[in-house]
Amino acid sequence: MARIKDMYKAEVAPALMKKFEYKSPMQIPKLDKIVINCGVGEAKENSKALDAVIADLTLISGQKAVPTYAKKSVANFKLREGTKIGAKVTLRGEKMYEFVDRLFNFALPRVRDFKGINPNAFDGRGNYALGLKEQLIFPEIEYDKVDKIRGMDICFVTTANTDEEARELLKLMGAPFAN
Repeated sequence: MARIKDMYKAEVAPALMKKFEYKSPMQIPKLDKIVINCGVGEAKENSKALDAVIADLTLISGQKAVPTYAKKSVANFKLREGTKIGAKVTLRGEKMYEFVDRLFNFALPRVRDFKGINPNAFDGRGNYALGLKEQLIFPEIEYDKVDKIRGMDICFVTTANTDEEARELLKLMGAPFAN
């Protein structure tokens, strides 16, 4: 579970220090947090759908998911401000490293026709966003108990200043980037 954290201290940090020629160990980029977000469009009519998503995210992350609310009213979507429309969970510390380990080593290889994750999904400030089409790739989710297949967004927030630094950080942590 703390395998990636130990690997970071022993291998990743020295490799980054050498490659980018940092003068201080405090300049070495680290993984700050991971935010897992799942939007539920039908939550405004069916509150059970939101409960199922919160249960799934809680199982996947090992931490209680919280509902997200609409910030604005949108008439075309029949959406009112303050309506529950999704769920999210923010992982830090040990749970974050445990999740990274499970995602890179168990969940992503279970994706059908998996060729690697997109190496260009960085935001320009060293953060990486990954979209998944189904929650079934995680071993914690039982296929028989799923009411509907839903996707989710996973955002890796790093302390890196550039995309190149963040890409190298995630690659050294075991991210299976496509070539």
